[in-house]
Amino acid sequence: MISDKVVIHHKYKRAIKYIVSILLSIVFLYFAFNNVNTAVVFNYIANASLFWIIIFLIVNLFSHFIRAVRWKIILRSVKPDTSLKNLFGAIMVGYGVNCVIPRLGEISRAVLAGKWENLSRSSMLGAVIVERVIDVIFLALAVVVSAILWTENLYDKFPWLKAAVYLSFILMAFVILFFYMMIRFREKYYGYIIKLIGKFSEKLAHKAAYIFEMLILGFGSLKGTKNYILTFTLSIMIMLVYALNSYIGFYAIGLNHVKDVTFEMAWMVMSISAIGVVIPTPGGTGSYHVLATSALVLLYGFSYDLSLAYAVLTHGLTYFMFIFSALAIYFLFDKGHNNFLMLAEKELDDL
Repeated sequence: MISDKVVIHHKYKRAIKYIVSILLSIVFLYFAFNNVNTAVVFNYIANASLFWIIIFLIVNLFSHFIRAVRWKIILRSVKPDTSLKNLFGAIMVGYGVNCVIPRLGEISRAVLAGKWENLSRSSMLGAVIVERVIDVIFLALAVVVSAILWTENLYDKFPWLKAAVYLSFILMAFVILFFYMMIRFREKYYGYIIKLIGKFSEKLAHKAAYIFEMLILGFGSLKGTKNYILTFTLSIMIMLVYALNSYIGFYAIGLNHVKDVTFEMAWMVMSISAIGVVIPTPGGTGSYHVLATSALVLLYGFSYDLSLAYAVLTHGLTYFMFIFSALAIYFLFDKGHNNFLMLAEKELDDL
């Protein structure tokens, strides 16, 4: 039985994390909109092309369908006949939750997909973590590709980028090596690590055991050369479709009327602005705006107002699509109407 004191403690922790994420958004939005003529920005948005907005939303949805296909490949060894509809629905609900409470969406989609597919939350959470590790690796690769494509020194424009890429690769290499050792030599290392942690805190040791079990299930679910190749191919496709969506956004806001736009430009903007989505703000609010706007202004010389209008439009379309999709999918297709958010919050507390 969980005591009221523990429940209150967890609620305070969640509230503090949420407040910090909101404050981060406010800070980033302040930097994005500081000394900006908002009337000009929203005039650009009001005159955006409805045709290209519709195409933008369709391509955006398609990118997440590819993500659902990749998730199905990762889960193939756990359950070969997982429903794409359920996985896609869980992904969209998860993104909708992320737009309100950062990072809870990842756990929410694992909980919801596990419920719909009758799979354990631990295995689903493990698979979601595997996905996120893959995403970070490919995001870092996307930035490296951008640095190669840019004829000048990209790091001169974004000095912090090189350190972020190096750090990402070092962390990913460490994580992959660590979990390879954990999976390959589980019997030898698993008990030793738990005992070592237990010397400092029994509670922390139980938590570590739960996390290790979850991660081992997740990394162990991706098996077979064919599945590795498919996962790699689909990950590249996801990045290409994300860049395509950025490219379509150029036409939606009218950047093509100012100068010629290319897919290469879209790749650059996508890879840099995607870092803003990694920052724990609700749905990347604020952080995305700053980075997308900076990329267009610093790299390609677009006006700040027009660049910010691009960021506001593309983020707003994606944000409201996630919210609307999450509400529609959950209330239309989740027949049990269990409070998956409470389960997700409990899992978050256990991590």
